[in-house]
Amino acid sequence: MTETTGRYADFEGLREQAIALRREGLSRRQIRDRLHVHNNDILNRLLVGEPAPEWTKRPNAMDDLRQQARELRLRGMTYDQIQVQLGCSKSSISLWVRDLPKPARSRAPVEQARLAGRLRWDHELAMRDVERQQTKADAKGEVGIMTNRELFVAGVVLYWAEGTKDKTYDRRETVTFVNSDPDVIHVYLAWLSLLGIEPERLRYRLMIHETADVEAAKQFWADLVGVDTSVFQKTTLKKHNPKTVRKNVGDTYRGCLVVRVSQGADLYRRIEGWWYGIVGAAKRADQENRT
Repeated sequence: MTETTGRYADFEGLREQAIALRREGLSRRQIRDRLHVHNNDILNRLLVGEPAPEWTKRPNAMDDLRQQARELRLRGMTYDQIQVQLGCSKSSISLWVRDLPKPARSRAPVEQARLAGRLRWDHELAMRDVERQQTKADAKGEVGIMTNRELFVAGVVLYWAEGTKDKTYDRRETVTFVNSDPDVIHVYLAWLSLLGIEPERLRYRLMIHETADVEAAKQFWADLVGVDTSVFQKTTLKKHNPKTVRKNVGDTYRGCLVVRVSQGADLYRRIEGWWYGIVGAAKRADQENRT
């Protein structure tokens, strides 16, 4: 049995789910993503006989497109430009506007072709961006509510990726975390709170290039973590290297926030233990999945 055949073996059960979702008012795309059915033939068979919900229907859509095409033609647009604007075929456009006068050629054929190509590409990029943002939004919704255990595991992994670690050649059993992403800092602080670390044990410091607006950056991070800038330790300034072309510049550059837990040696040892516990559990799970 192939993977695809096995996945859809319970066809009738899957069809019941698809019909139920259809009657709830979901579109084909929503049903496809919900059931993870990406084969159009199978999706058609699952939904055969079930009418589309009213909100997915576009009455007089062709009439609307035809009217828009004619208006664009009267403004002097070419078939290529109308196609990019409306997303319909050139053959349809030709039928809709053939009784209208042709627009005056204001550009050389090569320039017109270049413009049409650029418009098509701009349209393609815009469509890709819509799909990209939709994928991100769908993925964000898949996370749902995070349990304390899930936050615990996420925090351990996050610290081991971004926090300072003890080395045999550099003993440092301290809990120090450095990052420039405000969202990462939010998650890290939520994890510390879950572990019962009191806010009074947290020490903050700014690391930033000397050419940046230091005070504005310090205020940004202070507002983010909910403290006054006066509690910040001495800022670490990075010397500017004229030979380096930096891209992290502008109003959005705020350096990195350093968050240290005072008296954190015992916490560090537990973090290291938790990490290797995750490593062992992942190896066992991988082994079970392979057998």
